[in-house]
Amino acid sequence: MLTLRPAAERGHTQTDWLDSRHTFSFANYYDPQHMGFRSLRVINEDHVAPGTGFPTHPHREMEIISMVLEGQLAHKDSLDRHTIIAPWAVQRTSAGKGIHHSEFNASKQEEVHFYQIWIEPAHAGMEPSYQDQAFEAPRSGQWQTIVSADGSDGSLLIHQDVRLLLGRTGADEPLFWHLDEDRYGWLQVLSGQGHLDQLVLQAGDGVAIQDEREGVIRATDDIQVLFFDLN
Repeated sequence: MLTLRPAAERGHTQTDWLDSRHTFSFANYYDPQHMGFRSLRVINEDHVAPGTGFPTHPHREMEIISMVLEGQLAHKDSLDRHTIIAPWAVQRTSAGKGIHHSEFNASKQEEVHFYQIWIEPAHAGMEPSYQDQAFEAPRSGQWQTIVSADGSDGSLLIHQDVRLLLGRTGADEPLFWHLDEDRYGWLQVLSGQGHLDQLVLQAGDGVAIQDEREGVIRATDDIQVLFFDLN
């Protein structure tokens, strides 16, 4: 079963410095029909104005993935780490027993556009940790593993049975996906347009995948997607 979560129906937070779209319930946006999917709890698409950002705040018992699409995101935390991630760089934060961090737009002129994803960890009480890495865009019609439970293929390590893949394709080449038995999928469209079977896909759309083993994404305009392989 494929269930579309249209981009236009997501929750929305708008302030003088932040434009954020929420796939699932988050902060002041509450929708009992969209509380998460399996261990996936948050998918926020954020646009942050130049020179602004999220001041220091706490997290605990959550795996947090930040992926920059445009601009630069500055990160500071209670482990004395200060990093800047650029387009197609990915950061994994394991909040564990508790951390404090801030995230700011590193530019005074251009906004930063990034996705923030929260996944429940498999175990509580871990020590906080971080990783970040820049990835090249995958070849058309192919997937690149960017986050996994075993760190395979140069991916970032996450403390949950989840594999996160980045894929893209053009109009002339299909992008195939596969799930093993008893696995679930979530597809998030980062940019472009296309089709997943009979579903029309646009930037910001999400698709919950249940009781399906394989399928194909076809682009009408160059499309870039994230695919979550979940237990």
